[in-house]
Amino acid sequence: MNALDAEGEAGAPNGRRRRLTADDRRRQLVGIGLMMLRTQPIHDLSIDAVAAEAGISRGLLFHYFPTKRDFYIAVVSAAGRRLLRVTKPDPSLPADEQLRQMLLSFVAFVTRRRDSYISFVRGAAGGDIYVVEIYAETRAALTTRVLNLLDLPPETDQPASRDRLTIHAWLAYVEDLTLEWSSLPPADRPSTAEQLVDQSVAALHALRTL
Repeated sequence: MNALDAEGEAGAPNGRRRRLTADDRRRQLVGIGLMMLRTQPIHDLSIDAVAAEAGISRGLLFHYFPTKRDFYIAVVSAAGRRLLRVTKPDPSLPADEQLRQMLLSFVAFVTRRRDSYISFVRGAAGGDIYVVEIYAETRAALTTRVLNLLDLPPETDQPASRDRLTIHAWLAYVEDLTLEWSSLPPADRPSTAEQLVDQSVAALHALRTL
């Protein structure tokens, strides 16, 4: 039996059923949206399919998310938070090792969830304003993280900062390199994930000397 039945109730240890709280239901619906995002851009997600997967009516879904746009924003925001969470390095490590760990986690994440990540990127590239904004916020957060790991002065974390512009552009390079690398069959990849990270770190240091 599934953890959730068609009425949206969860099983309890004593055999009774408990109805999902509003927050639990929202998390469930967003989780289904994230699962579907693996194979399609956000604007192609079917609200009816999400509701059916959750075992609720379309109308009840709109009780938790007033509009389709609200639901899409919640799903894309969760995708951005997930990326930031899984790439967060261990703060007990030296800064250079944290940077490598962050990049290795990014490569692993994109390789494992490539279709989902491409859907996220394509949603931004397609001009959906809410996706563009969330994608930009996610990239900005990653940029700030790298700035901090490089131990640069606080003033470098400003829109017109040369260092910030360089790192922001470098992350686009890392993203594209990873997407192309991960599209190849493992046997055809010209480097390991570790070597890909070495290349990315070397490119960062080279860019900062220009």
